[in-house]
Amino acid sequence: MHANIWEKTLKDIAESVDEHRYQTWFSPLRLADNTDQTTLVLVAPNRFVSDFLDQHYKERVLSLLRRHSSQIRDVSFVSSENAQPPTDPPREAKSTSPPPQRQSKQPPVRQVVSQPGLNKRFAFDSFVVGSGNEFAKSAALAVAEAPGKTKFNPLLIYGGVGLGKTHLLQAIGNYVRSAYPDHHVLYLTSEEFYLQFIDAIKNNNTKTFTSRYRTCDLLLVDDVQFFSGKESTQEEFFYTFNSLYQNGKQIVLTSDLPPATLKGLQDRLISRFQWGLCVDIQPPDLETRVAILKRKAEEDNLNIPENVLYYIGENVSSNIRELEGIIIRILAYASITKTDITIDLVKTIVKRSVQPEKARVSLDHVIQTVADFYKVPVNNIRDKNRRKEVAHCRQVAMYIAKNITNFSLKTIGLNFGGRDHSTVIHAIHQIDDLRKKDASLRRDIDYIINSLKIE
Repeated sequence: MHANIWEKTLKDIAESVDEHRYQTWFSPLRLADNTDQTTLVLVAPNRFVSDFLDQHYKERVLSLLRRHSSQIRDVSFVSSENAQPPTDPPREAKSTSPPPQRQSKQPPVRQVVSQPGLNKRFAFDSFVVGSGNEFAKSAALAVAEAPGKTKFNPLLIYGGVGLGKTHLLQAIGNYVRSAYPDHHVLYLTSEEFYLQFIDAIKNNNTKTFTSRYRTCDLLLVDDVQFFSGKESTQEEFFYTFNSLYQNGKQIVLTSDLPPATLKGLQDRLISRFQWGLCVDIQPPDLETRVAILKRKAEEDNLNIPENVLYYIGENVSSNIRELEGIIIRILAYASITKTDITIDLVKTIVKRSVQPEKARVSLDHVIQTVADFYKVPVNNIRDKNRRKEVAHCRQVAMYIAKNITNFSLKTIGLNFGGRDHSTVIHAIHQIDDLRKKDASLRRDIDYIINSLKIE
């Protein structure tokens, strides 16, 4: 019944809006299976589309629906990931079945059953692999196929914001819950662990809290750098870590920096983070960025010309989140203004959204500008010159390079005489601490950065 009503309504919509708007917002919609007699539920490809339709088109769609059925009282838009509410499976005895074969990237037999915090869209098959994240993905898959059975315990994935750490972390959780449905999987951020621990202390319920985390088979903790300075929480996590590790349970963590450079964490905790494997994720190169954009367009049923995708990939290079954000802004602007998605439109939006100096300043230019400011020869900055004034100049240049370019720590280090990325991290922390105390240094850095900006 509803299928016929929706088909007729869709024809009415096609006649009442322009072609571009119809293809963008209405063509991807499908009828939900759980629609009742009075409410028609429509599934959009993502939350952005469902929210937009609910805000801007709900009344119009409902009016058109009621032309064909007086029984329809309401219309609801939901995103595809929320169309079927997740349910937790019952706990069973441990499985003795062998892990899935290596060539299978995602187990096809059992359906992933999500738990609060795990998003089913985060799977290995939807993770776009490039040179900067290939090793991290391989390590994550190895852990997911045999949790607690590899030498990668714990596995710690580190890297900048929006590079895919959380995607891999949740992909491990979803994979294990699919391949081993009896395994108890827990995913949470370090902030959530901290808040739950505080609540447990306040409610005199620490025994339940402790039992929950020390009896799981796979513990996934996002952003462990948040534990910094929280001594009691670190103490609790230390014993939780030990209990899981000694019982052969798998631990996977993410962080914005390598363990050795995290400040405010106990040495014994950092030591345990390094027991297994620490692997980084670098910003995606051009080919990977374009592949990510194509995947995003396919997932959300977006019709975006390939030359537009390449332009975005060439001009937005900081992280995956920003790439996806640009796609959403382009789609929204084109739909609201009834404009086709063209290169000119994209150039306008990218120009408004991306800091141009991050895409255009070279490391050579940064080094030369800082060297000129401090009247230090460029060769001294790149050489192993340890004079105080040269070392300070070098650290300032590294700090500025990290803050106004998209180059990785490794690339920055290589351009400063082949130095290790840990040297760059030390320089960044050193200058950041000095800036907070020294107003003169802040003025110097601001002046240099302003002189590097390209209008």
